[in-house]
Amino acid sequence: MTKLLEVNNLHTRFKVRNGYLYAVNGVSFTLDKGEMLGVVGESGCGKSVSMMSLIRLLPPAAQITQGEVLLEGKDLAKASASEINMVRGSKVGMIFQDPMTSLNPFMKIGAQLCEGIIYHKKMSRADAMKQAAKYLDLVGISNSEHRLHEYPHQLSGGMRQRVMIAMALLGEPELVIADEPTTALDVTIQAQIVELVKELREKLNMSIIWITHDLSLLAGMVDRIMVMYGGSVVEEAPLDEIYKSPRHPYTIGLLKSIPSIKTEAGSRLPSIAGAPPNLFVEPQSCPFAARCAYRKERCTKEIPPLEPVSGAGANPHHRIACWVDVTKEPAEPKEGGML
Repeated sequence: MTKLLEVNNLHTRFKVRNGYLYAVNGVSFTLDKGEMLGVVGESGCGKSVSMMSLIRLLPPAAQITQGEVLLEGKDLAKASASEINMVRGSKVGMIFQDPMTSLNPFMKIGAQLCEGIIYHKKMSRADAMKQAAKYLDLVGISNSEHRLHEYPHQLSGGMRQRVMIAMALLGEPELVIADEPTTALDVTIQAQIVELVKELREKLNMSIIWITHDLSLLAGMVDRIMVMYGGSVVEEAPLDEIYKSPRHPYTIGLLKSIPSIKTEAGSRLPSIAGAPPNLFVEPQSCPFAARCAYRKERCTKEIPPLEPVSGAGANPHHRIACWVDVTKEPAEPKEGGML
């Protein structure tokens, strides 16, 4: 497959009153054309900031201090402000997390949809409105021409999210970043949005990065999963490999915490004890060491690199950042470790 995106050693930090918050620490990954990548991890692990850094959609306090973001060979990390503005919306589309607050309540739907394609495609307003109506039809909104003249408060949460998806697709981007697009929706609408995105991906042959904290949501949807913790990628593998043979203690903990239909009523789900790392201190060791039941002395002193899993029959596309082979080392109860 043809490589669309290559991210190498990306570091992003935030300037705060007494120093820095190290939000993204050496993230590296690739994405092929037409591929769908799931990025998963708990709140505060750096998922959204990492992906926002790709198109430099960051607040003023944020700084990209290291790394490359190569989109079809062009480094977006070093692009000028005008160059990155041309990428956003045309090469890379964005579906934001909360449809209830992402749309401007004072502007009609049509005006918000047309703004981007008038800028990027140099269309007339009339042509842009026709294109917007076409994409509202594409995402399953009926009576689209009428909806263009309505305000966000006149639409349900599910319809607003479909508008956000249409907005991301209008510029015909090669890559769409979906930042937890189903979080604020009920489970029925969530399922509809997931199916819609899968259908659009097949129809338009676009690449998608889907950010979520729900590992079970990605089953049957993505090609590959990237697990993040403490601003770093700790494991990356094809979808089936992650569920069948997780190799990082954090991934194992996430999978164990997913409820099963076989779970007995009233039984307690396993949890990961402890707290996330202090990101106000620049990482010098494995970010998960303090919560890990497999940790060794080396884990508290060195940052493990993200490398292919070793051993006979290992998947060459399966990478982990861990000093311990969990298939050979027994988990030992430790203070702050996994339950």
